[in-house]
This record gives sequence, C-alpha cells and structure tokens, in this order.
Amino acid sequence: MRVEEADKYDLVVVGSGPAGEKGAAQAAYFGKRVALIERNKELGGACAVTGTLPSKTLRESALFLSGLRQREIYGVSTSVKTQNLSVNAFMAHKDRVVRAEIDRIQHNLDRHKIELIKGSATLVDPHTVRVTLAEGGTRDLRAEVILIATGSSPWRPPNIPFSDPDIDDSDKVLTLDRIPGHFIVLGGGVIGCEYASIFAALGISQVTIIEGRDRILGFLDPEIGDILTASFRRLGIDVIVKDRIVKYEKPEGQRGVKVTLESGRVLVADRLLAAAGRSSNVEGMNLDGVGVKMGERGKIEINEHYQTSVPHIYAAGDVVGWPSLAATSMEQGRVAMCHAFQLSYKTKMANTFPYGLYTIPEVSICGLSEEEARRKHADVEVGRAYYRDNARGQIVNDPEGILKLVFDAKTKKLYGVHILGERATELVHLGQAVMTLDGTIDYFIQTVFNYPTLSEIYKYAAYDGLGRLARRAATAG
Repeated sequence: MRVEEADKYDLVVVGSGPAGEKGAAQAAYFGKRVALIERNKELGGACAVTGTLPSKTLRESALFLSGLRQREIYGVSTSVKTQNLSVNAFMAHKDRVVRAEIDRIQHNLDRHKIELIKGSATLVDPHTVRVTLAEGGTRDLRAEVILIATGSSPWRPPNIPFSDPDIDDSDKVLTLDRIPGHFIVLGGGVIGCEYASIFAALGISQVTIIEGRDRILGFLDPEIGDILTASFRRLGIDVIVKDRIVKYEKPEGQRGVKVTLESGRVLVADRLLAAAGRSSNVEGMNLDGVGVKMGERGKIEINEHYQTSVPHIYAAGDVVGWPSLAATSMEQGRVAMCHAFQLSYKTKMANTFPYGLYTIPEVSICGLSEEEARRKHADVEVGRAYYRDNARGQIVNDPEGILKLVFDAKTKKLYGVHILGERATELVHLGQAVMTLDGTIDYFIQTVFNYPTLSEIYKYAAYDGLGRLARRAATAG
C-alpha cells in the first residue's frame, strides 16, 4: 500500500480526551509531527462533554440555585424558586463550561500544530491507521508511534432495560427533559453518588440510592464513608444498601419506572440512573488483529511505560482501566509519549495522587486509609480535626467537615489524608505534597498557615495525632 508523504506522522493519536490531548501536545511540543483522530462531533471525550466537567458544573449550579450553602448562614432562604426550575436553566452554566473547554482543546491543538482528523480509526497493520472520515471516504495514516486514548462509555448490564426512555446511563442523564420528582440511582459508586447529591441539593427531587454491597463508596476510609452516608441522609437521600433490583416495570398509565427490590420493597420514580461502571471504547479498531492484548471490558493491557504488547503502540486514560481519572489520564498520556520519543521531560507517573469526589459534601483522599495502613504497617496512629472548630469553617458554615491524617506512630511519616467538606479537593494537595516528599506530620506543626483558612485544620489534626501518641506513651509508662 502506497502512503503519500503528507500522510506520514511521528505520532497518530486516537481520541481527544485528557490522555489523547495531552499526549499529542507533549510530542508536538518537542517538534514531532502529530495527527489526532476524533470520531465524535465535539472534542474532549467524556471528560469535557458527558462526564467530569458537566457533572461537576451541575453540582455548582445545584448549590447556587438551591441556596444550600447560604440558607443557614444568613437565616433566610436565598434560593431561587426551584419548584419551577426548568431543565434549560439548570443546564445553562454546564453548557457554557463545556463549550469553553471544547474551544480550549481546539486552541491547544492549533497552537501545537496538531492536525485534527474527524472520523473513526481502525488499525490496518501495526503502523497504519485507516480513518473512515466523517465527511465521507477513508484516509490511511502511517505512524511511527500510535497512542490509543479512546476513553470509555457507560457499561450497560443486559438485565437493565435501557430501551425504557426513563432509564438513563451516566451519559443519557445529561439529556433530561425535566427535573425528576423522584430519582432512583442504582449504584453507590462515584458517579451515582455525585448525581444523587446534585438532585437532592435542588430540594425538589426525592432521591433514592440502591447499592448491593454493605456500604456506598466502599473504597473510602470507613469513618469518612459513614460520615458521608449520614450527610446524604440529612440531605434527604434514602440510602438503601445490601439490596438490589429484581424487577423493572412501567407504572400503570404513566411515565417513569417501577422497581421491585430483592427485599420486597417497591419503588416508583420518574427516572432511574443506572451507574454500573464503564467499559473501554475499542470497538471496531482491530486492536487484537494487530497483536494488542486486551483484558476484560475492552481494557488494553500495558506496562509501566504505557506500552501495549506491540511496543510502538501505547495506550493511556480510561481505555487502560484503573484509576480512570482525568488527572491521571493527562499524566499517563504525557509519560507515554516521553517514553516513546526518549524525552527526559517526564519519565514516570507520580506514586501518590489524589481522588476527588464531587459529592455534596465534597470528599478527597490521598494515600492509605486507616484500615489499609494498619494492614501494611506495624504501628499506626491517626489525627483528626473538624471544620466546626476552625474559624473559616464557621464562616463558610460547614459543621460536618473533617480532616483525618493517618501516620506512622514511631516516625510520624504521613501515610494518608482524608477530607470531607468544603474545598476538600483543593485542600488535599497540601497533604499530598508532604506524602510525596516523604514528610511527617511535624511539617504541619512547624509551618505557619494563613488565618482564617481551612488549611489550618492540618495543624490541629497533627496536634490531635501528637496528643494521641502522648497519651499512649503515658499509658505505657
């Protein structure tokens, strides 16, 4: 097959989400000729269009429109008339943010002189990518290096009748035609809990979470998870655990969904969101045909450099599975391309990275939970501080907020940071930095924080931890 010089590239990237965009820009920054293929109408993948940014923006819209943050501070209702809130009004800010992010991605590709090709990609052989162009026809691209960054889509279990217009996955929920009066969320993972708290915050939706395991968000430190569950219930969310749906029906003569649980309980709701995880977007790419090894739900197998079983074909982002975060996907794309082109700019992923849960209240964690630390280390202690005892916590009126530090009882080395409350996803980075530098909780004791700030809670959590150590020593003595 003859390929024109114009169609030869140092790098061809498939997918314009966080991993694809940042991987392409990293290579182009160092002078590589790069083409990026995107099959969807808009750039940015699930992160920009259907997942990360839309859901986080809807969270802020719900907080603003409901006045939830301000009600108790000022003693009056500051909310809009959410009873008459339209979907268009609720979605308006989300739409603006998504448009701005798509424009930013396009500008980033343009300034790095990355050629954008709209269409669907198939690997004809290990170095040739055939694009079925959106405008019609095909085009073959010859690449020295290929980066697969096609992301993921909501997984649709076969037992859930998604043909029902009132049953949504995490993409379809963004196309609501009305604010539901009763909203069932099947699945107590990150996506399910985020959307449950968003609709509950509006104050016009009765929200029910159904989780088959014994707790929602089972990866959280159990203490933090229990506080979050209690917060959800105070927000009005009915959290049902250790139960599952065994029957789906339509309510007689009306829209909505009627479900029967294994426990015998029957629920009728306007809509149901099935948040059952995600699967990789690899259909029709012929990856196995060119020797790329695949795992469950289409996940691509990689090594520590993000190389697949075909060394010049790399993969990054949701398509490789855990941790499936936008933040880690960006870094994976960069690390992969630095390895592919022998660039010393960025040689490996950070060992420590945070998770952010944009629930209401917000949660962020980094490092080991108390349980994990006690399994891995001989002597572990914790320190806690509460927003209610912090001046800024009083100003922002967050009585539920908590910071929990997990550390080594002998060396005081920090193992884990767990925060629930206002600005948790920002505050976690201070603890992350100390952990990355193998620091101890003494840093928080010795340093000076602005006053009044939420960051101060690190100092008082460290003091609490030291107090626990002192009481242990006194008891032992």
